[in-house]
Amino acid sequence: QVQLVESGGGLVQAGGSLRLSCAASGRTFSSYRMGWFRQAPGKEREFVASISWSGGNTDYTDSVKGRFTISADNAKNTVYLQMNSLKPEDTAVYYCAAAWGIVRRVRASSYDYWGQGTQVTVSS
Repeated sequence: QVQLVESGGGLVQAGGSLRLSCAASGRTFSSYRMGWFRQAPGKEREFVASISWSGGNTDYTDSVKGRFTISADNAKNTVYLQMNSLKPEDTAVYYCAAAWGIVRRVRASSYDYWGQGTQVTVSS
């Protein structure tokens, strides 16, 4: 059974940092692309960042470039999202997702597995 479990969310002041973790289990993920999405109240789920386990090539949405960093630890089967210089508009539930194949994907419908989400709240 595939499981993606996020952790690391919380409340932080604007300008602060958080690191989200996504622990993956239940299958071999070496051929998968891992992504982070977020969903704010009343808004659609949006792509944040993605990475391939094998090559490490990364992709980011424009609004987080230079502030967020996605990384993967193959030994721990864990993907991270380091978030710096957080802004109130980053407030959302953050989801980890996995898509088969290493091709860059930004559409939520392209991802096969999802975690339960972790809340990130940035106060002004």
